[in-house]
Amino acid sequence: MDIDESNTLANRLNNSRLLSYLIGAIGVVYVVLYFHGGGSMDLNLINFIIVFLGIILLGTPIRYVEKLNEGIRTISGIILQYPFYAGIMAIMASSGLVNTFSHFFVKIATPATLPFWGLISSFFINFFAPSGGGHWVIQGPFMIEAAKSIGASVGHTATAVMLGNAWNDLVQPFWILPALALSKLKLKDIMGYTVIMMFWIGIVYTVAILAWA
Repeated sequence: MDIDESNTLANRLNNSRLLSYLIGAIGVVYVVLYFHGGGSMDLNLINFIIVFLGIILLGTPIRYVEKLNEGIRTISGIILQYPFYAGIMAIMASSGLVNTFSHFFVKIATPATLPFWGLISSFFINFFAPSGGGHWVIQGPFMIEAAKSIGASVGHTATAVMLGNAWNDLVQPFWILPALALSKLKLKDIMGYTVIMMFWIGIVYTVAILAWA
């Protein structure tokens, strides 16, 4: 006898609005209790809120899964690359490779030009560590110590390092992935535009850093 798969318990649960609203309500209650208990907003909580809002707004568990799969197909290449980026960052940090890169620029820098060399070195290091926070953890402390040791501006140097990171993000525009998922475009569809912007932004950043110094 054929089994009607549309009438199975699993299928009914997958298409149940009640189940989605119940799961969503649990998430909402947790967030309310969290803030009532004095909790503060952080990245984990933001991700938690996004997940449970998605469950509520999409109506059923199966629709949530379908939309998630649709979004992942758009950015699957990036998801695959990020574990490798994490490994590269760990290798660079533990091997001292970042210090070697940065130390080279420090050797040829003066107090006035250190921010410029910080900008340039940050741009290239970001190819291997394309994460604002991870990048700063690797390069930031060394550059700050270098600024102190040669009498360069700590503020200018820190700003230059972060500008170099942002500059390189036009070559590796991971920040635009949510928009790509919504528009159904691929990274290759917009790379030409971001690379052209990279050249112009590079000129602006370089002139600004040198003039600021």
